[in-house]
Amino acid sequence: MIKINYKDLQKKKEILYNMNQPRLKAKYFNDIVPLLKKEFKYKSVMQVPRLKKICINQGIAQIASDKKKMATALAEITQISGQKAVPTKAKKSISNFKLREGMVIGIKVTLRNERMYEFLDRFINIALPRVRDFRGLKNNFDSSGNYTLGIKEQIIFPEVNIDQVNKLMGMNITFVTNTSIKEKSYNLLKNFGFPFN
Repeated sequence: MIKINYKDLQKKKEILYNMNQPRLKAKYFNDIVPLLKKEFKYKSVMQVPRLKKICINQGIAQIASDKKKMATALAEITQISGQKAVPTKAKKSISNFKLREGMVIGIKVTLRNERMYEFLDRFINIALPRVRDFRGLKNNFDSSGNYTLGIKEQIIFPEVNIDQVNKLMGMNITFVTNTSIKEKSYNLLKNFGFPFN
């Protein structure tokens, strides 16, 4: 009769589960949750602040008339995020801006779960160090506890081939948390590795 050591089996399952998880997701559950739970004196793990989603937005109103450039911008955001980008359309016609209703004026992507953590890892460890004259991120959280930052050039992401870039374009990235308290959101992102100054 074969004896099965259930403790060893459970450890192997945990190791395999952590191997399949994104690195920052494993870090969040193994390191950040116990740390924040202790710091803010929470009784339940469910009270700990967490990242809900990451929204990437890019305005392309200046190249909306050129379909080739628009398709390139759409492909770049898709490569950067690892998820298909969606064009956003104008809701109203504004003659002063030469804008018609239904015209494509932007691109957006909303990342959740595994893709969110994978993008976050690439953004903190690869993209941010490539920003020119980088002096750290400003501590600008909104009243809902979310953090938004603007990026001037898409070429900081290694997924974008610099030789194929026709126009340097920026984007806004919003990190949405489940807490409305700025201090808790700040601590969460700081523990993920955000280089706040």
